[in-house]
Amino acid sequence: MADIDYFFATISPYTYLAGTRLEQIAARHGATIEYKPVDLLALFPRTGGLPPKDRHPARQEYRAQELRRQSRKLGVPFNLQPAFFPTNPAPSAYAIIAAQAAGGGDLGQLVLAFTRACWAEEKDVADDAVIRACLESAGFDPALADRGLLAGAETYSANLEEAVTRGVFGAPFYLTQDGEKFWGQDRLDDLDRHLAARAG
Repeated sequence: MADIDYFFATISPYTYLAGTRLEQIAARHGATIEYKPVDLLALFPRTGGLPPKDRHPARQEYRAQELRRQSRKLGVPFNLQPAFFPTNPAPSAYAIIAAQAAGGGDLGQLVLAFTRACWAEEKDVADDAVIRACLESAGFDPALADRGLLAGAETYSANLEEAVTRGVFGAPFYLTQDGEKFWGQDRLDDLDRHLAARAG
């Protein structure tokens, strides 16, 4: 069992803003990570949420302000209205599932590559060429895009069911082995402190 179960979505702006800070925290504490991409649009209605386009205008306005603030704070490029959002997240999720099973590359960089492609590079993460390029940039065989699609679909579906069962309702969402839950890239410092306290 991994020390941290990481639920995320490849088209989530907040997953993009998380960057690779989770991986840095895990390395500092000798913690392992299990990557669990989920379908947010399927998760929201099952956990009391709404897709951004269906939220009250006040919530949409706040989300836009917060995304601008957080991207400036973190010093990362960010497009509030990317050309390919929303898009089908399943192909990129399958690629991550296949990459995790195959090993040999950097999963944190792969997640970042997909989310950066969506939110900063105006690329469609459902496009086969984009998927292959992201795999290769993170040190994985780009041919993984063609393999394990059935297993990827099954795991992707299972991740959703697990997320609902374990109380996950958004992304990024971090669950520790001892049952602590952390929602959002702005809770990574709290996760870091929790892991430090547990080790001490």
